[in-house]
Amino acid sequence: MKIGISACLAGDKVRYDGTDKKNEELLKILKDHELIKICPEMAAGFPVPRESLEIKDGKVYSSGGKDVTEKLKKGTLKCLEMIRDCDMVILKERSPSCGTYRIYDGSFSGKLIEGQGLFTRLCLEHNIPVYSENDIEEIRRKTAGA
Repeated sequence: MKIGISACLAGDKVRYDGTDKKNEELLKILKDHELIKICPEMAAGFPVPRESLEIKDGKVYSSGGKDVTEKLKKGTLKCLEMIRDCDMVILKERSPSCGTYRIYDGSFSGKLIEGQGLFTRLCLEHNIPVYSENDIEEIRRKTAGA
């Protein structure tokens, strides 16, 4: 299978704070598959480190209050081209780009709400199956024997 994966889950230090969220269990499950690492924030040209981003009222803001929605949308479109022929994507939960089920509420207070990141929405609009790193058992089933 060809699988798109958030670069931070694969161990790339691309998060806003210069860290990764490497998921060894997930990488072990995916070891026999072709992985395409993506990061919409990096594709949009945001630096590492950078201000954190959150979604409020459908727009993406930096922790400094700047509306960066259009810039991030450009990064999501670049990533869509990279994973267009993938069988699925596995994305980082809570991210303003990649959140699958929950995102931060835009108050920069750590409060989570139900919602999806911009890239997740774009993938779903293009009928690309999306999973978060928390869907480990379903990912295991979908990739077994493929």
